[in-house]
Amino acid sequence: MENTAEILSKKSFDDDKYTILLPTYNEVENLPIIIWLIVKYMDEFGAPYEVIIIDDGSPDGTLDMAKKLQSLYGEKKIILRPREKKLGLGTAYIHGIKHATGNFIILMDADLSHHPQFIPKMIELQREKNFDIVSGTRYNHGGGVYGWDFKRKLISRGANFITQILLRPGVSDLTGSFRLYKKDVLQNLVQSCVSKGYVFQMEMMVRARQFNNTIGEVPISFVDRVYGESKLGGSEIIQFVKGLLYLFATT
Repeated sequence: MENTAEILSKKSFDDDKYTILLPTYNEVENLPIIIWLIVKYMDEFGAPYEVIIIDDGSPDGTLDMAKKLQSLYGEKKIILRPREKKLGLGTAYIHGIKHATGNFIILMDADLSHHPQFIPKMIELQREKNFDIVSGTRYNHGGGVYGWDFKRKLISRGANFITQILLRPGVSDLTGSFRLYKKDVLQNLVQSCVSKGYVFQMEMMVRARQFNNTIGEVPISFVDRVYGESKLGGSEIIQFVKGLLYLFATT
């Protein structure tokens, strides 16, 4: 007997379309792989979709690679909306949303840390429960992190633990960025957020709690990047602490 998820996955997607926003900066090695994986899993799943690549002036040729991928997969599947320089994650999402034709938006990283195999599971859960947001979680229901050393795992777990105590957001992975949103919900959240960088994802969930948005979670396997350098450094950690204290004081 078929379960609910299997039945839902076979339902018509006539009224639904999924826009995947993919901000990039120096991801020339990763971009062909992540696009191939997105196309593979979304085509197999059968849901209408588009991928909007928002490159922020990468000096490594990421935009040129994106143009080649657009030629390969087609302009309807791969849409390029580049910017001249790095202007922040929040503004990248705002830029992408303006060009999105889907009524659902999926946010994910281009560095292969978020595997597209989890997107159909997010879609199925959203359709089953009509959630406003479905968030990938590394810290509950069997999710995990791979490729990090003990120090980085400790920092990540510690940061998530502290934010849970101070902010009580109602989600197990507050700092993650692999999520599915109803488009209108995301627009409202982005416009209400004031944070930039890594704190932005955290504030999104805090604001979602304030607005009484419904949130579901899907366990994911987070894998550290294979190509390129991590963009997380000392300045980002300081920014995170400042953002945490700001949210604690104002929410």
